[in-house]
Amino acid sequence: MPGPSPSSHRQSVAHASPAGETATVLHGPHAGESILRRAAETTIRKTGRPWSLRAGSLEVRMAVDEAEVAAAQRLRYAVFYREMTARPTAAMRHAERDFDAFDPVADHLLVIDHGRDSDRVVGTYRLMRRGGAARIGRFYSADEYDIACLLAFPGEILELGRSCVLAPYRTGTAMHLLWRAIAAHVFERQVGLMFGCASIAGTDPDRVAEPLAYLHHFHRAPDPWRPAALPERYTAMDRLPVDAIDRRGALMRLPPLIKGYLRLGGGVGDGAVIDPQFDTTDVCIVIRTDCLTNRYLRHYLRQEGHLSGIPAAAV
Repeated sequence: MPGPSPSSHRQSVAHASPAGETATVLHGPHAGESILRRAAETTIRKTGRPWSLRAGSLEVRMAVDEAEVAAAQRLRYAVFYREMTARPTAAMRHAERDFDAFDPVADHLLVIDHGRDSDRVVGTYRLMRRGGAARIGRFYSADEYDIACLLAFPGEILELGRSCVLAPYRTGTAMHLLWRAIAAHVFERQVGLMFGCASIAGTDPDRVAEPLAYLHHFHRAPDPWRPAALPERYTAMDRLPVDAIDRRGALMRLPPLIKGYLRLGGGVGDGAVIDPQFDTTDVCIVIRTDCLTNRYLRHYLRQEGHLSGIPAAAV
């Protein structure tokens, strides 16, 4: 594909949740930062390079060359276009890879399974900071949302996207590794805000009216950091009055990835966007890194025997 498509996929709905079932907010504006920063520094000190974490046969680290980025793109194609209902371009179908113009300017986290005859990429996450966006002229999310308020954030920002994990690996271990690596990246790069588009299956907003209304009424991002869907793509989320929402039922209907972001303290932007190419309804997620929850820190940054790199003392 010669350039980015406004309807390309952001974050797979077939994804494990990045946090536990409950959360306790840390006290103080820098509590989460101090804990995660110590964790990231410990990782770099013990491994000699950031984001090289192991759990049994699984390793997570950044892609180091074009061949590894291509492996991530092949995984994305397998999940988005074969397993799910997205429609590839002719170029993607020919290459059997999901790619766009943002890939060359982003960092790509990989989960690699070393337990097979040959190493295999089984999970990936695309991360892009201001510098990468400047090289291409915009962030990916700008194809769906007016993110001027996020660009005005006084510090580094990080866009999360293109996340997927092969079905047999959608258990806790792969996500433990991915989110520990993201934490290291966030605090090595001094990221103050994370954002990205996440998807709910289906393109009929009335069929997902309750989850959309639940997000609108109970999980809106703070006003200063609340992006709005572009006017020509705007789909209202307040499709039900607040007293008509079964909060527990609506939460259960949300994809695991979105539920996980909410547990991290995330909120949603104003309006959803219909993506017919990927057969999804998209919402914009915003997470302040100083609002990360104590439950998340304990869940993802603790020593768990076979996990190496970040000791219990770091949390």
